[in-house]
Amino acid sequence: MSCSIGIVGLPNVGKSTLFNALTRSKQANAANYPFCTIDPNVGVVEVPDERLQKLTQVSKSQKTIPTTIEFIDIAGIVKGASEGEGLGNKFLSHIREVDAIAQVVRAFSDENVIHVHNRVDPKDDAAIINTELALADLQTVEKRLKAARTSAKGAGAKEFQSQVDLFEKIFNHLQTGSPARQLEYTDDEIALVQELHLLTMKPMLYVVNNDEENKKTRKQENIIDETATQIQISAKLEAELADLSPEEARQYLHELGIEQTGLDKLIVAGYKLLNLITFLTSGEPETRAWTVKADTKAPEAAGVIHTDFVKGFVKADVVNWQDFVAAGGWSKLRETGKMRLEGKEYIIKDGDVCYFHINA
Repeated sequence: MSCSIGIVGLPNVGKSTLFNALTRSKQANAANYPFCTIDPNVGVVEVPDERLQKLTQVSKSQKTIPTTIEFIDIAGIVKGASEGEGLGNKFLSHIREVDAIAQVVRAFSDENVIHVHNRVDPKDDAAIINTELALADLQTVEKRLKAARTSAKGAGAKEFQSQVDLFEKIFNHLQTGSPARQLEYTDDEIALVQELHLLTMKPMLYVVNNDEENKKTRKQENIIDETATQIQISAKLEAELADLSPEEARQYLHELGIEQTGLDKLIVAGYKLLNLITFLTSGEPETRAWTVKADTKAPEAAGVIHTDFVKGFVKADVVNWQDFVAAGGWSKLRETGKMRLEGKEYIIKDGDVCYFHINA
């Protein structure tokens, strides 16, 4: 399965610089003025996974295929976007198409880079974006609420009254400036909420864009919201790393005392946010990583490889990737007793190496 993360934020907070670094491209315009990005830029990035190379060596695979994640650089949103300011409605519509949101807030100081509000305040940046998303959702919910109230006065009133109750609950919550994802829903309610395609239902993490000199900000672990996922990066540093070879980038990070690139941190946080895991297949033709939701059963995981595999699933040989490497591959695994034969109810775990038996 593929997943997409939309990069959003105010103009000139470093979104396009970060996108270019992540995708190792220059396709996003990172000019120093608001709305230099109009149409969204899309980049597909390979997910770094050290397990793949080790499996490839053991299996002597001819090809190594990592899983991928899609990043979408969405134009800067400004105060009043929900009312159309700064082409806001067009930009907000792009957010509806992504699986999750990475909201970039500015914590770096640079007199040469304009801030639309002439100050550096990441918490206020986040508040503006979150308010605009909530206001856009209020408009959506209000329309559905009016329609449900009208329907509740006619035939089948009982069915529509439950919709009225749900939409009123969401509307009142959004009016406080809180996202719709914070509410609890029944299974029936979730189906209705999904039809609304609410922006504030999407899982979101914050990307605090620092400069390397701003050590005080870097130490503030909860600069935005203590309940939200937050990572700290330097888009400027990521851009510098993107221009280096992998070996030079590793050396540069070592000199700076940094263990993880911003890309690695963002992907790990994104996978956790979307509740995703990776399982692996390995043999002489290829070693490959596959992405599935956590708690996915074996037949559905096989279906990611080919949809026909769901119906034809019989069983699966499963082993942890470290045991696979230690044993030296499939041919020697049976001697170790580490390989398991799993059926249709088996729940795939991150790092599982699988061989699916399919009834053609």
